Parts: sequence; C-alpha cells; structure tokens
Amino acid sequence: MFKALIMRQGEDGLANASIEQLNDADLPAGDVTIDVAYSTVNYKDGLCLSPKGGGLVRNYPHVPGIDFAGTVSASEDSRYKPGDQVVLTGWRVGEVHWGGYGQKARVKADWLVPLPDGVTARQAMAVGTAGFTAMLAVMALQDHGLAPDRGPVLVTGAAGGVGSVASAILAHLGYEVAGVTGRPETADYLKDLGVQQIVPRAEINETVKRPLETETWAGCVDAVGGDMLARVLGQMKYGGSVAAVGLAGGAALPATVIPFLLRGVNLLGIDSVMQPYDNRLRAWQRIATDLPMDKLEAMVVPATLEDLPKLGADILAGQIKGRVVVDLNA
Repeated sequence: MFKALIMRQGEDGLANASIEQLNDADLPAGDVTIDVAYSTVNYKDGLCLSPKGGGLVRNYPHVPGIDFAGTVSASEDSRYKPGDQVVLTGWRVGEVHWGGYGQKARVKADWLVPLPDGVTARQAMAVGTAGFTAMLAVMALQDHGLAPDRGPVLVTGAAGGVGSVASAILAHLGYEVAGVTGRPETADYLKDLGVQQIVPRAEINETVKRPLETETWAGCVDAVGGDMLARVLGQMKYGGSVAAVGLAGGAALPATVIPFLLRGVNLLGIDSVMQPYDNRLRAWQRIATDLPMDKLEAMVVPATLEDLPKLGADILAGQIKGRVVVDLNA
C-alpha cells in the first residue's frame, strides 16, 4: 500500500482531492515503477487540482503531479534497474497520465531521465519543470549568441518558478540581470538570487505605444506573454532574442513585425513537455553545473501531500514565490 493524493469526480461533475491508500495494482500501465521521493507544484498542477481539472485532466480518478523524482523499484526496460535515481518532467504526466502526487508511480521508460551526478532528488524537484524550462530558455538564448558582454538580460515574472531559476542561472553565469515583478516585497529575494535591477511590472506592462523603443535588453526570458512581451520586443537590442516560456499575462501578442524586420530580433518558443531526450540530458547536466545550489535552496518552500489543494489554488492566484518541494514521505 502507498499514499497518494487522488482526484475523484462527484455527481456534479466537479473533482475533489483526497489522500488515500492505494496499491500497486491501482497504478497505470508502464515499463518502470518508481518509489517517488519528491514532487513539486507548477501552474499546471494548480489547474489539475482545480474542480474542473483546468481542461487538462481527461479521466478520473486521477493522480496529479507533473514532476517527480525518486528511485526505480521495478523495471521492464534494460535502461533502468532497481536502485537507479530518476527524474521526470513533462510528457503530459500528471495531466493525461497519473503523476507524482503519490508515493509510487509507473510510467514509460522513455519519459525518464537519469538524475545527474551531484543533484539530489529533492534538488531536482526544487528545479522541476519550472527550472528545467528556465535552463532550456537560457540555453536557447546562448545558442542564439547571448553573452555577458552583450548587455542586460530581462527576466519577466522574476519571482515565480521559472523566473527565479532563470535569474539565478543567469547571474551565476555572469550576466547583468533585470527582474520584472509586480510584488515589491520580493525585491530582497530577487537581489539575493543575483538580480541587479528591479523593474516594477507597471513600468513595462503597457500596451505598445511605438513599435520600437530605446535598445535596452540583450536578451529576455519571458514568462508573461501578452502586452508585456509585445512591449519587450520593441526594447530589444539589435539581434537580441526573447525566450518565450509562459502566458500568465495572456496568449495574445498585440505586437508588430517591426522589431523582427528592423532589429533582427528573435522570438524563441520554449517547450519543455515534449523536449527530445538528448536535449533533456543536456539541460539537466547544465543545471548540475550552472545553477548554484545555495540559491536554489533559498527558493524552496517545503510542503506535504496534505498542503497541495491550498497550494494549487495559491499558484493559480499568483501567490507562490520560488519553488515548492513536496515531500511524499512526510
């Protein structure tokens, strides 16, 4: 028997979360069974924990949790054996497939990545999808020529999960980091991560007035989208790139093509869900070397299964700072 948070749909069509005891026979089909040590809370988790499943959950009963890390307990795939440490992010686990909010999980071997040397399961979940996405964004910016001597890098939604990790990585690599936040109380937290310039959200979250403004940013990790992304595009330096990772500010992009045509700006889409295996390995190895673990620890908010329903609502309301780490055995 093992403990899990399970969503069951009521007669009214709405789902409710409860902590239950399940057994191995309840697990879905898969090649590898994992004893889950830690999980985390992402925006998608908040949606899946909501009464209507956020449009992501296909079938009930359902175990959410889009990320998890732990130890292989059984494997039908030669790539993994009992005792191996693994991490999973993406592949619609926790949405379409049962996820990490249980002490055991069973998934396809193709969805797993070996935990990199020097990174613990707890640290991997302090990273989670948010941090993994942040690393993909930094890699994409660097692949398109971003270097510390090019100028400041803007991070929008800087106090959130993606923004926190992106800020810490960029600062560690020697970049001058400017962080956008709508919560003035997070300024000290961001400065501790290495952010040198705090940009109030109100200063940049405006409808575009001119297609081009003063060239300011050499690069940008954008977790907001909407009006803010449109405005940032007009502030990019010549040849600069924006890595788009989220849409907290809306899915529409009320911009013109002028920044792309006259300044050669690049808009780079970052997908972490279906990322190919080789690039996953590359990103996790970069996380092991380029994310300062003391900064990562400063982001951590510890939690248990019992805390998840409230935390799901909090992240949807924009009330989570840093990275939640859920201890499945607490």
